[in-house]
Amino acid sequence: MADRHLIDVHVLLVDDGNLLLARRRDPNATFNGRWHLPSGKLDAGESVLHAAAREAQEEVGVLINPDDLHHVHTLHVNGSGVEPRLGLFFLATHWTGTPVNREPDKCSAIDWFPLDNLPTNLIDYPAAGIHAYLTGQPFAIHGWPTSRTPATVLG
Repeated sequence: MADRHLIDVHVLLVDDGNLLLARRRDPNATFNGRWHLPSGKLDAGESVLHAAAREAQEEVGVLINPDDLHHVHTLHVNGSGVEPRLGLFFLATHWTGTPVNREPDKCSAIDWFPLDNLPTNLIDYPAAGIHAYLTGQPFAIHGWPTSRTPATVLG
């Protein structure tokens, strides 16, 4: 197992009961053609709020004031890549601009979906975060063993 965790930020752009999703274009068949949120990794030297605003601008072209982002869920994920991840999910209901696909090499489409009728082919990781947001769950784990035997104490 990797010796570090990545930190990901995810943005739930919600407008009038609809959620913006992007369809992944990926050489990995596990992810290709499946829907996900605007998201990305935290860069060195930036806050998670600034990272979320940056990712939204880079991927779908909207400008979000970091102060307008609301943390709605934290997800500790294993198995969604080489390294485990800590995913922070932020709700945005205010932004400037109209969403467009700014990364056609990574995304084949963007579209709005009713929160009560999301597509079934969501990538598991963001799907877990979206579900947690919808059910008001502030924290969850995904992909980790459900039970572990405690390590033997030596001494």
